Amino acid sequence: MQTFPLDGLWFNLELSVSCGQAFRWRKHGDIWYAPSPYGDPVVWKVRQTDEGIGYEGMSEGDLIRYFSLDHDLTDILSRIDCDPLIHDAIVRCRGLRIMRQDPWECLVSYICSSCANIPGIQMRIENLAEKYGTKIFCDNKIFYAFPQPGTIAAAPVCDIRSCKVGYRDAYICGAAAMASENPGWQDAVRSLSYPEAQKKLCELNGVGPKVADCVLLFAFEKLEAVPVDVWIERILRTKYVGGEKKLAYAKAGAYAREHFGKFAGYAQEYLFASREIISRKGE
Repeated sequence: MQTFPLDGLWFNLELSVSCGQAFRWRKHGDIWYAPSPYGDPVVWKVRQTDEGIGYEGMSEGDLIRYFSLDHDLTDILSRIDCDPLIHDAIVRCRGLRIMRQDPWECLVSYICSSCANIPGIQMRIENLAEKYGTKIFCDNKIFYAFPQPGTIAAAPVCDIRSCKVGYRDAYICGAAAMASENPGWQDAVRSLSYPEAQKKLCELNGVGPKVADCVLLFAFEKLEAVPVDVWIERILRTKYVGGEKKLAYAKAGAYAREHFGKFAGYAQEYLFASREIISRKGE
């Protein structure tokens, strides 16, 4: 393995890959493995030591890009550190970074996330990859690259459903058709402002504001996007806004952006990573 020295750079590999952003990382021993999310039929191997980040199967550029090691995390955290609750989350989770995922894989992953927990999302994604992706061998283990849009678009809907995606089969097929017929869709979304990009993604069947915000935050680097799940809604309502009435999705996101600023997506991720501890406070 090659080593990327951190030299005081804040980074927590384990927290970043296991906090619900991405779903294909698996740990064996002290090494995290994942098929390359950028379309190459290789497996990435990463581990963190006192010397830095060991990596194999990827370039240094991929390492920096994917894990957003070029983000000035010290500056970002100082900007969102505006109340005791987020301060405690920052102290607890410092080094958690929002990753730059592949937009296509990220889109399908979060379409699969509706009404599902993390193990269920992982199962559906792995089923799709095993059925339609390229098999890759690494360290006597088998991995599968995530299938390209054209491959899924050409598959019958009933075959997609056999991957145990349920009613999401038509949504996945629709997204695949869009992506294969419009190869420049990623650049188009990336060029839009956050509100316009959210609106654009929500044109897809099966993509609502929360799925769109997840994709915009984790794949398009729209760091003001705030995915509001049941945990974040509860935290914002009970610890910040007050009141018993459930917050509307748009109101919750707008509050977070007003309170935390342009890096509200980072604040969301730190609060989410600390959700169980936060929820126990005041009980």
